[in-house]
Amino acid sequence: MTATVTVAIWARVSTTDQESGNQLLELREWAARRGFTVVQEYVLDGASAWKGEQRALLDQALADARLGRFSIMLCWALDRVSREGVEATLAIMRRFRENGVMIWSLKESWTETSDPRMAELLSSLFAWMAAEESRRRSERIRSGIQRKQASDPDWKPGRKAGAKDVKPRRRSGYVRSWEDGARRAAFRAADGRTAASG
Repeated sequence: MTATVTVAIWARVSTTDQESGNQLLELREWAARRGFTVVQEYVLDGASAWKGEQRALLDQALADARLGRFSIMLCWALDRVSREGVEATLAIMRRFRENGVMIWSLKESWTETSDPRMAELLSSLFAWMAAEESRRRSERIRSGIQRKQASDPDWKPGRKAGAKDVKPRRRSGYVRSWEDGARRAAFRAADGRTAASG
């Protein structure tokens, strides 16, 4: 009799306009097709991986991995686990692997390798390719802006004057404290100016 493979599911969407239900449905179906038993689901709605808002739940998943509650963590794509770059993603995968858990991605089937070194190599390669695509996209945008400015000297990139946000912007703690004056006053004091001079 073969032992049942126990898995956890990781699902994250980064905006309140998105819904994790689509990811969960696909991941549950994937687990069922493979004959896995889902023992835990870690679900984050509206949490940004760029801002690290997923860390508390990730720590919980790591704690459960350490206790041997599952042997594989299924995710829809690796960028659902981390968007903090190649090193951060590899570090997370390494931490899970050190606790006997592999991270498998539905959209990146190469993560299903049994050799952890091969998974790390492929993770690095695909993360590098994603970074290069992002760099090329930025170059194309810059080139388009330069071409538009050359053909129309009056054109200015960005928002039109007087444009309004559809919904209120979030203010980070740093921006909020700057607006409140505390950081602004400290900056001016360090710069040799007084708060009253500008």
